[in-house]
Amino acid sequence: MASNPVSTTQDGIAVARSISDAPPTHYVVKIQSFSLLLKISVEKYESGDFEAGGYKWKLVLYPSGNKSRNVKDYISLYLAIADTDSRSSEVCVSFKLFLLDQNQDNYLVVHDAAEKERRFRGLRNQSGFDQFLPLRTFNDVASGYLVDDTCVFGAEVYVTKEMSTGKGESLSMIKDASSSKHIWRIENFSKMDLECYDSQTFFSGDNKWKIQMYPKGRRHGLGSHISLYLALADPKAIPSSSKILAEFTLRMVDQMQGRHISGKVSYWFSESNLENGWAKYVTFGYFNLPSNGCLVKDVCVVEAQVTVLGVTNAI
Repeated sequence: MASNPVSTTQDGIAVARSISDAPPTHYVVKIQSFSLLLKISVEKYESGDFEAGGYKWKLVLYPSGNKSRNVKDYISLYLAIADTDSRSSEVCVSFKLFLLDQNQDNYLVVHDAAEKERRFRGLRNQSGFDQFLPLRTFNDVASGYLVDDTCVFGAEVYVTKEMSTGKGESLSMIKDASSSKHIWRIENFSKMDLECYDSQTFFSGDNKWKIQMYPKGRRHGLGSHISLYLALADPKAIPSSSKILAEFTLRMVDQMQGRHISGKVSYWFSESNLENGWAKYVTFGYFNLPSNGCLVKDVCVVEAQVTVLGVTNAI
């Protein structure tokens, strides 16, 4: 049996408080030596996971108020979705949070006065009550909520609607991104007889990179041009859902007069797009002409300048 609810308002939302003889249907949390949470300054306590409506949930308790929301002199109590696999779905929930009155053997029940469903989705994975109960009331022996330094909270959770939104992603652009420069000195160029050669790896952002050269050309540059690329050096470190926006310059150094050959581009690198560059970077004729300074004493110098501008990850 439940009493008629008494409503208050928090952040423009009507909050109802009523009394029920029935215990919470889905989960209870019994806390012994509650005062120790305050004594050792535990900011919040998260319960174990429990299942309701096909999803996993947990209770999140702030014993002295949720300071991140400027709450003082109140207990803050929330329901949070704990099933991370479901965070790409929108779940609409009607829920009630409970506190046992140990003197009367009934429960204070706190819920939305309008019975309005709350939505859980993505980063919005928690909902509840900043001002669940004043600490003064909670600590009052006559209230029965804290007896022998023990209290019992609980929850009922009813999924009213669920809507899959599929997969999602988060793009983080990097403010004031710094660039990395790598110089690759290639000796004995005339003896390079493999299809492809890699530079030593170097870092830009959080990723390893390398320069790739095809001395005899590649694709539509085969047999007429040197082909030059920038590539991610560690494909296994790139999650299938991630993308990396990089601006890069590949430069063939003119060792005689400083008239370098440069190519600059921005490109989204990913697990399926590990490299980008130019199949027709420079013709064999131009490269081998001594006055152009690309090949001096059988030495070629290639530079890469890489700036990671943004990263996309799954959410």
